[in-house]
Amino acid sequence: MAVSRPDPVLRASGLVKDYKRVRAVDGIDLIVRAGERVGLLGPNGAGKTTTLMMLLGVVSPDAGWVEVGGLRLPRHRSEAMMGVGFAAGYLPLPERLRVEEFLTLFGKLYGIADPAPAIRRGLERFGVTSLARAMGNELSSGQRTLIGILKATLHEPWLLVLDEPTASLDPDVAHRVRSGLEHLTAEEGTALLVTSHNMLEVERLCERVVFISSGRIVADGAPAQVAADFGHDDLEGVFLHLAGEQERTS
Repeated sequence: MAVSRPDPVLRASGLVKDYKRVRAVDGIDLIVRAGERVGLLGPNGAGKTTTLMMLLGVVSPDAGWVEVGGLRLPRHRSEAMMGVGFAAGYLPLPERLRVEEFLTLFGKLYGIADPAPAIRRGLERFGVTSLARAMGNELSSGQRTLIGILKATLHEPWLLVLDEPTASLDPDVAHRVRSGLEHLTAEEGTALLVTSHNMLEVERLCERVVFISSGRIVADGAPAQVAADFGHDDLEGVFLHLAGEQERTS
């Protein structure tokens, strides 16, 4: 049964960000509800990364506002970020710590008095209990990515932000990641916000996709519906279409 979560988990209204003479983000509105799995997508230069940085309070908008768990940024950023987890396929793990030692360290940093039960649940959820005693330098790149995601879920965040979560993963590890994340959203009500260039993985994981192009949201809906609205069979077609448009207008 899902635990109680603030709903919506994330709200953004009228986000604008200018860099010198370029408007990187031009009036973005976004709502993510508890338990949703949302893909935030767009070609390079679309404003996706700037939007994500504003949603996390790393970058301040020139106009508009963001709330995470009902807490307005930047004033309440420290409190809001306690309910957020972040993981990326490119982040390293300590090589000379065992997996359970690494997870225990971060569990305590999250303020969990006894992280052991949360670590055990996470290892079971992602099907990697056999890795608990492995050293960081013994893990494959895919296993490191998976453990990084597990680390980001120990404190049962309201919102889990994943940047390229399945990049360079073999099919087995990618399946474990998807399965674990689907259980996380269903059982705990954690919302996912996923950025990726792997459209097939996004279609498999996300129930909703938001495409950004030239700093604006140009599509928001179920993957199949968004693809159909653009006259394509899949999200890769949409991505290539938007990348081509952006190149022609830049």
